[in-house]
Amino acid sequence: MGGKALVYKQKVADNLSESYKHLDRLNGAFDELILDVIFPISRSDFLVILDSKQYLAYSDQIIYRFSKLQDCMGAKLFKSVLVYQGENTNKPFLDILSQLERLDIIDVDEWFEIRDLRNEIAHDYAENELTAIELLNAIYHLKNELRRILDAINKLVNR
Repeated sequence: MGGKALVYKQKVADNLSESYKHLDRLNGAFDELILDVIFPISRSDFLVILDSKQYLAYSDQIIYRFSKLQDCMGAKLFKSVLVYQGENTNKPFLDILSQLERLDIIDVDEWFEIRDLRNEIAHDYAENELTAIELLNAIYHLKNELRRILDAINKLVNR
């Protein structure tokens, strides 16, 4: 493996490491909430969260880590994978996603759902109880898919 390939592989490794860190912390926060609430959460479960400063901090951590994870994957990791594969990344993001789909890394439609969820979080979710419940439940549902994507990238670059 040449010098450039090693540099590109290290960039992917660094971006993977950052992504796994966000995912692990997101999962750790869910693990703490699951001690007293059941996912998908109901309104009564959400009231339990709101009633506890600690649980509220965990839910905020989930939202924050999901946002950071989605940003890292979309802005850094995906491009670094394609550069490592020898692909040109100077193209529209949809083309980058399509290349990743051809590699069986992602499903483009699903990634747009993840991105849309991330964009929804950018609005003040805390002011709307129903939105907050839906966001936490959606992230809970998507966390395994995010791990699958990271694991697929890890497998691809470490063959």
